[in-house]
Amino acid sequence: MKTILLTVTMLFIGTLSYGQNKNANASIEVDGVCMMCKKRIEKASLKTKGVKSASWNVDTHELKLIFDENKTSVEQIESNVTAVGHDTKSFVASKEAYESLHPCCKYREEGVVEDHK
Repeated sequence: MKTILLTVTMLFIGTLSYGQNKNANASIEVDGVCMMCKKRIEKASLKTKGVKSASWNVDTHELKLIFDENKTSVEQIESNVTAVGHDTKSFVASKEAYESLHPCCKYREEGVVEDHK
């Protein structure tokens, strides 16, 4: 009887854990203008525990993410990206973080944006 109960319990637990999808996909808009921005944004995203993939497109400003929802959230990833100086739709980088960017990465300045077109 114990063997049957143990087998049924193991099957039930196995079915529950198989049904969970740990990998979530998300896409967020992140301000930036160049390949240095791309490297910085992706690095900040990947340093977030649970992020498995991060790819930022220079032209569309779209950051595509694959992450484990049990370990992090979109808000946490956005917070880490703004900490390195890049604005998102939900968060704005601090003045100190923005000022620490390389001069060619100052995406808030119209002249810099025009130079990258």
